[in-house]
Amino acid sequence: MDKQTLKHRIDVAMGRVPADLCIANCQVVDVYNKSVFPANVLIADGYIAGFGAPDFPRARENFDAKGLFLAPGLIDSHVHIESSHLSPGEFSRLVVPFGTTTVIADPHEICNVCGLDGFDYMLRASENIALQVFLQVPSCVPCTPFEHAGAVMDAAEIAKRIGLKRVLGLGELMNFVGVCAADDGILDKLMLAERCDKMVDGHSPGLAGAMLDAYAGSGVRTDHECATPEELLDRTRRGIYVMLRQGTSCHDVLNLLPGVTEANERFCLFCTDDRQPASLIDKGHIANNIRLAVGAGLDPFIALRMATINVAECYGLRDRGAVAPGKRADLILFENMNELWTLDVWIAGKHVANKGRYLVENPRVEPVGVSGRMNVKDFSEARLALPLASDRVRTIRLTPGSVVTEEGIAVVQRDAEGHWVRDVQDIVKIAVVERHRGTGDVGVGLLEGYGLKGGAIATSVAHDSHNIIVAGDNDHDMALAVEQLISMGGGLVIVRNGEILGSLVHEIAGLMTDRPGEYVAQHINSICKRAWYDLGVHEDIDPLMALCFMALPVIPKLKITDTGLFDVNAFHTVPVEAD
Repeated sequence: MDKQTLKHRIDVAMGRVPADLCIANCQVVDVYNKSVFPANVLIADGYIAGFGAPDFPRARENFDAKGLFLAPGLIDSHVHIESSHLSPGEFSRLVVPFGTTTVIADPHEICNVCGLDGFDYMLRASENIALQVFLQVPSCVPCTPFEHAGAVMDAAEIAKRIGLKRVLGLGELMNFVGVCAADDGILDKLMLAERCDKMVDGHSPGLAGAMLDAYAGSGVRTDHECATPEELLDRTRRGIYVMLRQGTSCHDVLNLLPGVTEANERFCLFCTDDRQPASLIDKGHIANNIRLAVGAGLDPFIALRMATINVAECYGLRDRGAVAPGKRADLILFENMNELWTLDVWIAGKHVANKGRYLVENPRVEPVGVSGRMNVKDFSEARLALPLASDRVRTIRLTPGSVVTEEGIAVVQRDAEGHWVRDVQDIVKIAVVERHRGTGDVGVGLLEGYGLKGGAIATSVAHDSHNIIVAGDNDHDMALAVEQLISMGGGLVIVRNGEILGSLVHEIAGLMTDRPGEYVAQHINSICKRAWYDLGVHEDIDPLMALCFMALPVIPKLKITDTGLFDVNAFHTVPVEAD
């Protein structure tokens, strides 16, 4: 801000010159004092100048709020935009009308595929859209050394981007084992963040005691992987901000809410992490977290603070998070404090949404450097064979509504050559096909509790390395699904009896598409319904979200990577055979 701009804002606040915009007759939600007061909000140069007086000059533009509530714009404290399957511009179009004005995004999905090319695409694609997007530089690409991603981002790579203005720090530090072991490479990244005065996001499912002490003491300031109120308390007493997550698959708000108190609520935030288009269209974004929490008994003022000023203070975003002089005019207007269905949205004083309509145009950004990322070597149906030395096997046992899995033990059938054969048990084959470096690696295991029969589902969205993941009850359909994905350049495919039932191309890194969110939601829903009805996937499981998290080797207990079955707690690969 230059001196002339500052003078203008002061003159507007003093009533010497007209405001650019006046939002009149509103009930201002005061997140500092947990109260409401009537006011006319004066805006100059995209910032709140003051609350005016009756004798002030009429603003250049006036908006009558008609006594409705005016609150600060909502902030998502942790999100992977790529997990919406949408480009940043299309993501903005869906979430802004629901009142989200700022997000802190960790682009580790696209960086696992494309490295800094992916990071730069996300910077470009989010530069000139309504939504304010701040980025974290991914700290764990790949998230473990036991798989192949499309890039390796060490401290030297991270240093090339961490100093940028829209970069707030290091993305979620998933390698908590490496932190507690004082791994040299991890320490380099932590020291880099400290030198640059940038924060570090956390990811520590189940961590407790001395390991949690070491993790917090390393500089980690947030965590979105709490599962219980007790874990929330463990973290807040160590000065870690806890994010109450409500994504498409992970539903933590109601589980954690009993741990939120008057004493610790300032260390509690809301996030979505991963949210698909249908969820965004039907239920909204961060406002959905607020509605759930308030509906379960949380004070609406505390809920709003968790979605605004708390996040701003956590991330050092001093220019937003409240309706007060000197803050950005990121504002939402709504009727009911208990339900928060947004009617109007302003970002930097610009009216960007009205009654669910997005009022601005997003420029299209070409996916330069992030398209055509499919480098698969020597794949064939034969690569999906699962020879077993024993009938007694480990299975990845699904937990409905969670990305946490259990280790199942089962006795299965084998053919004359010792290969696994599908029987009456709810167990199917699952495989990960390496797609970045042409290694030819294919990891094969068994998935329990999915329900699938008579076909296969495959996707190139497979957290976090985003190789191809496929589940099926027969090798032929699985191979066809993989081959179709390769020819498409990535996306989603569902196959039954040698026939492709549905597909959706993801032209951006095999993770996202520029198509409208409604189109994407319709096609994903179609594929999911066919999975439920034609292939028998259990209806309490999201077929695609559940599948894509089975390759994430930092969430307990068993997962599958391109190098094989992975025991997250032991942090090494294990054989499928249990003997």
